[in-house]
Amino acid sequence: MYTGKTVFSQLMDFLPMYEFRKCVDRYGGNYHTSSFSCMDQYLCMGFAQLTYRESLRDIEACLRSRKEKLYHLGIRGRVSRSTLAEANEKRDWRMYADFCQILISQARSLYADEDFGVELKETAYALDSTTIDLCLSLFPWASFRKHKAAVKMHTLLDLRGNIPSFIEITEGTLHDVNILDILIPEPGSFYIMDRGYLDFERLYVFTQLLAFFVTRAKKNTKVRRIYSHPVDRTDGLRYDQTVMLVTPKSLAGYPEKIRRVKYFDAEREKPFVFLTNNFVLPALTIAKLYKCRWQIELFFKWIKQHLRIKAFYGTSDNAVKTQIWIAVSTYVLVAIIRKRLHLEMGLYTILQILSVTLFEKVQLDQLFANYDYNKLPEFKEQPYNQLNLFDY
Repeated sequence: MYTGKTVFSQLMDFLPMYEFRKCVDRYGGNYHTSSFSCMDQYLCMGFAQLTYRESLRDIEACLRSRKEKLYHLGIRGRVSRSTLAEANEKRDWRMYADFCQILISQARSLYADEDFGVELKETAYALDSTTIDLCLSLFPWASFRKHKAAVKMHTLLDLRGNIPSFIEITEGTLHDVNILDILIPEPGSFYIMDRGYLDFERLYVFTQLLAFFVTRAKKNTKVRRIYSHPVDRTDGLRYDQTVMLVTPKSLAGYPEKIRRVKYFDAEREKPFVFLTNNFVLPALTIAKLYKCRWQIELFFKWIKQHLRIKAFYGTSDNAVKTQIWIAVSTYVLVAIIRKRLHLEMGLYTILQILSVTLFEKVQLDQLFANYDYNKLPEFKEQPYNQLNLFDY
């Protein structure tokens, strides 16, 4: 019988502790702190994400019920609602954001060779945002509408492994296109965006930095056709054109040629017109790339369903951002463990198993090896118009 570390402690062993301490020291996280360190705070919040705790009272009740095991979980301080609430409110959220970026860099290297449905050597990103609704009376700083508060989580998703490489949390009133002012494009990479990011002056920065974008044209986008390339209409393509913008404002913002591709989706009986600054890839690949943008919608849906980023443990700006960043780092940590342990099951299944076994003393490889797929009821696949994010 295994009598070593608990499952939760084994999970935390995958964290680069030296880097965590560097992030804490950078922002003075443990300054004037004697009994409840930033690591204690991180472990408590990570425990809440893995076990689906709804409130600080839930976290306190669950952890205090197993006092004899807290030391073995790595929690050295005394767990209480007030202490955890104060830590979430006052300790700088940026140290957890920086630490999450370190985990993201590790995860991206592990998933660098992952297939995402399109034969492409370059890195492909999907850019979008999701709105997290809040109560205006409790979160007055998160302005959104007259009687409603919200924050936006702007995310750049690496399609190889569905790892978020860039996250910016803003007020709900900020328009999505403004994130392009913060984003620094990587030369040679592809950025897939919907029509909300169609700003030719900002998109021209991608061309100047030798990065590629794929987006949809608006109905009122006026262009002048320069050349038409031959296409295979049996694949759903209608045209592949080289065009120039017409209106003075658009032309001043983007003075170079743009490629316009029209694709007809036979299943939905709907045409799509794409704009890109890449003139090398086949037209059908451009259409397939945009279809992969749906992965980020599935990512938002997944984290809202399986992580705690809809109900918050604190009402301050710092507490909300702390919880979101720790939630994302938990997601990335599980993705890292999945790859390093060579697990074939999806992240959903891994999270469900972990949620009921964190206090047990079972080796991780044995814990997931005992999972028997043959005993599951037969699952009937449902037809999807878009690609799936994870295999359940």
